Amino acid sequence: MASSSDSIGAGRAIPTGALHPIATTRLSGIPGRPDPLAVGVIIWLASELMFFAAIFAAYFNMRNIHAAAGTGGWTPAEWLDVPKAVLVTAVLVLSSVTCQLGVHAAEHGRVSRTGALTNIGGWGMREWYTLTFVMGAFFLSGQVMEYATLYSDGLTPQAYAYGSVFFFGTGFHALHVLGGLVAFLFVLARTYFARTFTHEQAVSAVAISYYWHFVDVVWIILFSVIYFLH
Repeated sequence: MASSSDSIGAGRAIPTGALHPIATTRLSGIPGRPDPLAVGVIIWLASELMFFAAIFAAYFNMRNIHAAAGTGGWTPAEWLDVPKAVLVTAVLVLSSVTCQLGVHAAEHGRVSRTGALTNIGGWGMREWYTLTFVMGAFFLSGQVMEYATLYSDGLTPQAYAYGSVFFFGTGFHALHVLGGLVAFLFVLARTYFARTFTHEQAVSAVAISYYWHFVDVVWIILFSVIYFLH
């Protein structure tokens, strides 16, 4: 079997386990040049930040209009299950930690675990990203259950101004969480289909971590505003 140092020239090589030549730029990147995928994700997240800023602006604007009208309390706090919201928020925040541990493993070429599954110290990117996926899915299921409860209690976008901004803001964020879960599945599936873990795949893992951390930070702010700033 060819070793990782086998080269066929013209910027291509056959690493260990590979069935065909792979461009060296995919294996190790281009020294001194930022990865386009990571840069593109950062630029895209900047535009997403502006959209969430508009959501917060709409929230405070409607809150001020409601207060000026003197129609009573703005937040139907008795309908919001704050303890459950705190629980799913804590899980989502901790998922950023597991995600970053997966990034660390990816950057060091550890795709899968070394040793038993119970040996957390030997986990690779797959294990950490799978755990992150489960934690994100737990958060999303918690939001779905909360939506069902609020609807049954009468808090709908049509019934209250607060309901409209609540469902729009949290719903849009939930779509971002769902998008992140799909991205995790894509990265994980790619590691199983590809025989060689390349620098290109590591960059994909890092780019998704940027997105996931962004989703977590936005939720912390959104959660604080909606659940506690009455």
